[in-house]
Amino acid sequence: METDILGAPYERHIIDLPSDDEGPVVATLVRRRANQSTKRAVLYLHGFCDYFFQTHLADFFTDRGWDFYALDLRKYGRSLLGHQTPNFVRSLTEYFPEIDEAIRIIRTEDGHDTVLLNGHSTGGLIGSLWADSRRKAKYVDGLFLNSPFLDFNAPWLIRRPLAPIISGLASLGHYRKITMNVSGTYGRSIHVDHNGEWTYDLTWKPVESFPVRLGWLRAIREGHLRVRRGLSVDVPILVTASDASFKKPTWDEVAHDMDAVLDVDHIVRWAPNLGDKVTVVRIPGGKHDLTLSRPPARQRLFAEVDSWMAANLSADAADSAAKSPNPAATPAAPG
Repeated sequence: METDILGAPYERHIIDLPSDDEGPVVATLVRRRANQSTKRAVLYLHGFCDYFFQTHLADFFTDRGWDFYALDLRKYGRSLLGHQTPNFVRSLTEYFPEIDEAIRIIRTEDGHDTVLLNGHSTGGLIGSLWADSRRKAKYVDGLFLNSPFLDFNAPWLIRRPLAPIISGLASLGHYRKITMNVSGTYGRSIHVDHNGEWTYDLTWKPVESFPVRLGWLRAIREGHLRVRRGLSVDVPILVTASDASFKKPTWDEVAHDMDAVLDVDHIVRWAPNLGDKVTVVRIPGGKHDLTLSRPPARQRLFAEVDSWMAANLSADAADSAAKSPNPAATPAAPG
């Protein structure tokens, strides 16, 4: 480990991965130790057009005696190399090797026996698919999903009849851009240079996002189809989302208190399809990344996570769960 761009006490480790059609590939694991020795750790996965910069999230976990790790996935943030197409992937399973390696480091090298996976937006989708595929290995003990990307924020006609046609065009060129009108409302609501309070690298997280490409769109649709069919993640899952979505085409101050990226009703609808131990909590006034919300919503989020961890990830909770398994959640209806 070497000192991270965030400075001490943050450290980073470069994970070398097999080259792809664009050349060399890496991922970056960031670590921040708790003040006291601990066997508990959390691994954070960011969303699309994103990377780890939320140090207050690390503070939350380390203050509670959890070592904090964050993984900048291939072609994102710290892991984006000059020859690469930002944030591009053909299949979400391409991220599994770096998650596997991060978990190996956390469990084997650093000696943790309890691991929580925390995924935001696309990271929540990726993390859920990965946890489902690795459930027999018992790599993680719980999932905390912050506004997971479980469906496209689009009208039904586009999400269902037209989606397979659009994603099928990837055969004409995986890297071909899709023309989309991105308002930049969400970026404006969070970055300090605009209407927000947070500072981060706009070259790694542009206000108006990176271009959406056909290959990436197909990868996301395939992930969504897996969720619609139903996953079998067998650890406790906390799914959190705002209580409202921002629908206006131009900037409005109410964007500060809504999810300006996803349809939160989609999140709530599909969350039960992730496993049979799903808890869904809606946060009034929450932004898309709930940890970047205004203080009241942010505090409500962390209070809910605190309560859920105490009920599901403590020694007492594990003993109770062994005696009385949680009832199964009700899967969403097709559509």
